Amino acid sequence: MSILVCGSMAYDSIMVFHDRFKNHILPEQIHILNLSFLVPEMRREFGGCAGNIAYNLRLLGADPLIVATVGDDAAPYFKHLDELGLRRNHVRQVEGSFTAQAFITTDLDDNQITAFHPGAMMHSQLNQVADIPGASLGIVSPDGPEGMLAHVEGFAAGGVPFVFDPGQALPILSGEQLLRCLKLARYCTVNDYEARLMSEKTGRSIAEMAAEVKALVVTLGGDGSQIYVDGECIQIPAVKADAIADPTGCGDAYRAGLLYGLAQGWDWTRTGRLAAVMGAIKIASRGPQNHRPSREDIAERYRSAFGELPW
Repeated sequence: MSILVCGSMAYDSIMVFHDRFKNHILPEQIHILNLSFLVPEMRREFGGCAGNIAYNLRLLGADPLIVATVGDDAAPYFKHLDELGLRRNHVRQVEGSFTAQAFITTDLDDNQITAFHPGAMMHSQLNQVADIPGASLGIVSPDGPEGMLAHVEGFAAGGVPFVFDPGQALPILSGEQLLRCLKLARYCTVNDYEARLMSEKTGRSIAEMAAEVKALVVTLGGDGSQIYVDGECIQIPAVKADAIADPTGCGDAYRAGLLYGLAQGWDWTRTGRLAAVMGAIKIASRGPQNHRPSREDIAERYRSAFGELPW
């Protein structure tokens, strides 16, 4: 039985500008803005929500199936997946398109200018989760909106429990669509900002949204997370990281911990704690898929934080 991870796969090109944007943007001239920044530092990372979640599930010893769309330029990502032992049976290559990619320029004040090209991600509806046998659990993470809605309906029709993780797609999903997804999902996970935005768009309070699913998980960054289940709120503390290197992909690492605990049938406290450990491990490394802990390392971090082993 497999965990199906639906969502984006992307390349992140991250560049560093050795100055401050504010020194080069003239407020009185923004109506004719025409800027060029020299960025001597650049790195390219493998990313995307589905790619990141699957990567962290693999670290935990799971064998997830990625359900995603990529473009003609996907060969390096395919090689990366093969080296990790991640199956790509349901990673569809869309001819004539680019893999989704973000171009991120950061200045010395950690301000960022980002351009995002969705590319093949906008064809994610070409994949049908109903066509994939043997799924025991799924997640619908940020992707092309048509694909997200199709995967929600497909999981529900097939009786497969799934996590709804709207994330960056929240602004482009209507309140009505979000409510439909909540009603069909078994679980939902958002960060605190996303929870407020979803509440505004649906007209429902956190408690009312939590009542639509078996569990609503709200992450709070350095303040830990909250799991609303059975009319109660379970507080999960944050795990102290060895270093704060890069927050990119921390939410995806957290979600991998949730999925692993759900797949194992763990209680919510244990599941939430593992998710917190995964987020803390990820934030200590640059890039969303460059941390390399073994299962033993993960178990030791869990023991160090909570006084017991997770498995």
